[in-house]
This record gives sequence, structure tokens and C-alpha cells, in this order.
Amino acid sequence: MTADGELLHASESEHPELYWGLRGGGGNFGVVTEFEFILHRVGTAALLVDLFYAPQDAPRVLRRWRDLIAEAPPEATLTAWVGTTGPWPFLPPELHGRPLASVGYVWVGDPDQGRGLLAALRDEAPAKGERIQELTYLELQTMDDDHHRHGLLRRYWKGHYLREFGGEAIDAFLSRGGGDGDGDARLLPSGSLQSYGGAIAAVGDDETAFSHRDALVEFVAVAGWTDPAEDEAQMAAARRYGAAVEPFASGVYVNDLTDEGEAGIRRAYSPDKLARLAALKDRYDPGNLFHLNHNIHPRQR
Repeated sequence: MTADGELLHASESEHPELYWGLRGGGGNFGVVTEFEFILHRVGTAALLVDLFYAPQDAPRVLRRWRDLIAEAPPEATLTAWVGTTGPWPFLPPELHGRPLASVGYVWVGDPDQGRGLLAALRDEAPAKGERIQELTYLELQTMDDDHHRHGLLRRYWKGHYLREFGGEAIDAFLSRGGGDGDGDARLLPSGSLQSYGGAIAAVGDDETAFSHRDALVEFVAVAGWTDPAEDEAQMAAARRYGAAVEPFASGVYVNDLTDEGEAGIRRAYSPDKLARLAALKDRYDPGNLFHLNHNIHPRQR
């Protein structure tokens, strides 16, 4: 539904330029009322793997994890995390509330085949704890829903894409923005990484508005809290973490933007793509009705 109330069907053959922009351009051009998806056979189960390590072991474990990204089959999405643990049932009580890092992956396909990657991660250092779960694809997609439900937490994110993940970037990731001693250690955000490649990189960069398909990993710094009195301190800590990783960044996923405004939009899209998206905005929403988003302004303003 466009700004002037017209209902359009966008596809490769109908309004193809709008179809290009909707795939990565955010909610800038209208309200999508219906999606059509192509399904891919993945079986009925997924494997979730997280191996938890002491901070002193994390750098070498993360280097091995990074090297596995190029070797891993497309069924695997590699993941990493650093933060303070919660009262999680898969960790022993003495590790609750402790700073730890984890590496692992999500395998969509035969879980028995997915276990083949475990040895490559376990060889690097002894893990303090493990979470290895077989889940249905639905369970995988909904496992964090309760934690993220509206009204439970106050949140603030900072994100980056990284095309490389060398030693200094690993140190910045593990620092959680507190490497210089700034701020209260209680307020340090958590950080996560998700590998790219696979089906993401198989699509040409020009085929959709979605950008940075050549990234190695996506990084997100996450602050979550409940007391409004902590708002400024929590957001400042997340900004410090984002700033620590930014020297190694190659761009940002538009959904990870928070309050960067037009500067963030310019990080999310190349100049050519941004010009193409602005032309679409001129055509479908010249009055900028759809502006409560990471806004792409019409050129005629």
C-alpha cells in the first residue's frame, strides 16, 4: 500500500524497481500487506551449539572460529558472543553472573552431520560449559521470543559489518567497550557476531537494496536494562563498545541502526544505492509520509 493509497503487487515482473527497493530499503515506500516466499527444504531439525570459554582463552578460540567461517558448509551459520552470563540451566551455578565468551554455530539440516564441526572448535581450548541442542526450526526461531517481548526490557543497540576479523578487532570485540577502564563494569554491554557468506553472498550486490553481502561477520553490541534511571549510562556504554569496534567496520545493517540519522543511512548503503532509493522515494512517497524509520529522504525537499 503506497502513500497515496494504491495497492501494488511488486515482483521481478511487476514494478521491478520497487521490488528491488523493498528488499533492503526498510519501511520507506509503503506498507507491505502480503509476502510470497520461495521455500527451501531443510528437514525438520536444527542444531544449536555454544561453547563457553574463560576470557583468557577467548582470543585464540575466536581466531579458530574465524578461520572456520571460510571452511564451514552452507548449512552452518557461525555465531560468537561475549558478555556476562545469566542463570542459564546449561551452565553450572558457579558460572552464573560471570564474564565469558562463547563460539558456536547454528546448523540447519541433519543434526548428526552438524556435529561434525564440533571437533574443530573443541580442539583449541577446554570449554567451561556447553549448550548443544537439537531443535525444530520453529523452536529455533522462537526460542528468544519471551526475552524480547515488548515492555520487558529497555534496549539499545550498535552494529557494524566487518570484512575482516584480525587480532585487534578480536580484542575490541572482547573488550565490550570497557578496555580503557571507562564506566561501571556492571553496565558493560554484551556483543554478538554472526557469520555471513552462504546464501547471503550468493546473491549479487546489485540485485537488491540490501547491502554489504561481502561482509565476513555482523557485529551487534546489545545493552538491556529495566531501570529508566540507567538509560543514559547504558546507552553511553553501548556507544563506547560500538566506537571500539568501529575502526574495523565496513558498514552497517540498516536494522542495527539506532540514532545515527543520515550518517547511519550513508553507512548502510553505497552512494549509488542511496541515489537509487531516493529516486524510488520521489516516485512512491514524495511527501515522506513513511518517515518513522531509518529514513531515506525524497530528493525533492
